[in-house]
Amino acid sequence: MHRVFQGKPIIGIAGGIGSGKSYVASLFAELGCVVVDSDAAVREIYMQPAVREQLREWWGDKVLTPAGTVDRKAVAQRVFANAAERERLERLVHPLVHQLRVRQMTDAMAQSAAVKAFIWDTPLLFETGTYKECDTVVFVDSPLEIRQKRVANRGWDEAELARRENLQWPLDKKRSLCNDVIVNSGNGDDARGQVGQVLSRILARLSIRPV
Repeated sequence: MHRVFQGKPIIGIAGGIGSGKSYVASLFAELGCVVVDSDAAVREIYMQPAVREQLREWWGDKVLTPAGTVDRKAVAQRVFANAAERERLERLVHPLVHQLRVRQMTDAMAQSAAVKAFIWDTPLLFETGTYKECDTVVFVDSPLEIRQKRVANRGWDEAELARRENLQWPLDKKRSLCNDVIVNSGNGDDARGQVGQVLSRILARLSIRPV
């Protein structure tokens, strides 16, 4: 059963760390899709006083910056390897993220009926179960050596990348659950062409006529 939103498909983006998921999402945007950035939604949610106070109640002032805002890195460190704490955080944040997604998509449709699709750029799309809310999921495949170079900009070495990926679903499992694959090897023109082909296939598969 499709979960199209006002006649437009919801396309999830998945892939390994450093695969360039947000970049691929931006290529979909060039073709008339609306990107729903869950990471940006979380930043907005963390600015809500009620959320900030709840996190402070759970974990103390250590998860706040000197200015009194939520320190996202401190929160991430708190929940990164602690499944119980991560699940507690998700129960608080995920319903609020969902509300923001719906509001953003509703606003986008009110502004223009020419939207081709909604692209959900969501970290841990599979691990959080968010993929179940998508009509289809695209896997962004990128060679390990390229991903290692990209995450080096975050200050991560190869061991840190491996450690973090070991806490997520295996890439083969994610890929097997995706309907389409885009290879992002660093060639922008090639990736752009693949995105156009994938979008056309998705719209045809879901019997949605492009605007």
